[in-house]
Amino acid sequence: MRRRLVFSYSLLMILVLLALETPLAVTLANRETERIRADRLADANRFASLSGPALRTGTVSAITDELRRYHELYGIGAAVIDRERRPVVAAAGTPLDSEPTAAAIFGALAGRQMTVPEVLWPWQTGPLVVAVPVNDGGEVIGAVVTVSATTRVRRTVTVWWVALAAIGLLAVSAGVMTAFRLAGWVLRPVTVLDVVTHDIAAGDGKARVPTQQGPPELRRLATSFNEMADAVADALDRQRAFVAHASHQLRNPLTALRLRVEELGPSLTDSSGRDEHRLALEETDRLAQVLDGLLTLARTERARHTMVRVDAAAVAASRVAAWQPLANHRGITLTLAPTAGPAYAHAVRTAIDQVLDALVDNAIKFGRPGGRVEVSVHRLDGGVAVRVTDDGPGMTGAQLESSTERFWRAPDTQNIDGAGLGLTIVAVLVDASGGRLTMHPAAPTGLTAEAWFRAAEA
Repeated sequence: MRRRLVFSYSLLMILVLLALETPLAVTLANRETERIRADRLADANRFASLSGPALRTGTVSAITDELRRYHELYGIGAAVIDRERRPVVAAAGTPLDSEPTAAAIFGALAGRQMTVPEVLWPWQTGPLVVAVPVNDGGEVIGAVVTVSATTRVRRTVTVWWVALAAIGLLAVSAGVMTAFRLAGWVLRPVTVLDVVTHDIAAGDGKARVPTQQGPPELRRLATSFNEMADAVADALDRQRAFVAHASHQLRNPLTALRLRVEELGPSLTDSSGRDEHRLALEETDRLAQVLDGLLTLARTERARHTMVRVDAAAVAASRVAAWQPLANHRGITLTLAPTAGPAYAHAVRTAIDQVLDALVDNAIKFGRPGGRVEVSVHRLDGGVAVRVTDDGPGMTGAQLESSTERFWRAPDTQNIDGAGLGLTIVAVLVDASGGRLTMHPAAPTGLTAEAWFRAAEA
């Protein structure tokens, strides 16, 4: 953005300089041309006054001497032309056959004072031709032509133009430097605001924008942003604290309620009462799972996460060993794909453990009897991917999109134990570790859940 601002400032300054210096350059060229033109016209008019008698009487010795001395002194060619455009007197080396000279003679014989060209530009190389008519009693009887070199005049105009260009270049350079400083002063708070916004989005709730940089408008914006960030952080902290406190405080009454329900068991004699008693105990257990999940989620979101280096292969081996008895009890084959050596990853402390626990628990819980669950660790895209694949019923595309929402459960799994918070906790932990969670159907059936983490040096 700074480059765009500097380009805009510089372009505006260049346009202003062009608008100012172009007319000035043209004026300088016109001034130098008019100066030499006035001098040549004065000389030509003097020669015209001397040429009248010579053209009438044919006595040209006087005018011939004048033109010769003029040429010797100033190096300017001059000639006297009669009405038939024939040279009567001409200094040595005066070019009379060029197109500019012919045009000037034609105009002078028509009674006009002619200058060709009208303006001497630096890129032109031709001479300056001045022609004036010779009058006798109001009748044009000839013309006087002077042909002078313009090297000195063109050099003078060029020097003026170079000076203007140098002044313009210095002005543009100073303007660009000023534009860089001005753009930096204006955009520095915007850059800091962008960085702080990304930091807050990444989980650093304490990041704030300095309020003493940049113009007053951006200072007010920084102050307003900090106030908004404080309000949002306070609301989130209150929400998370409420969830954590509520989950914690409800555990004691729930435990007492379950004990009271259990004590009612021996007093129930009929089968329907015992069935209702069993369902009541299951509901209290399910409510306890929901409270545990909410408490875990609140702690995960509130914590200031510390990144550690973890051997994902070793963690996967330990978690597969921990879940093996439950998998055997439910008739599911739980395997760990071999990994070549350690696979170190950057992650939040215990994140990979909890992620694998949740993914393996779901795979076993929702898998079919006799099915298979495979845990594998791969080096992928410069990082480490922990993958859990099962051959169960899987989920549809719409279900996958909603699977990480809190308390979401698939319609056909409402009667299976669980609080609907497992994948939510997985998503929070993976995001806090700077990784990504992807889930997609496995072939031919089942689901593949993959958590990717940034690789760490061994």
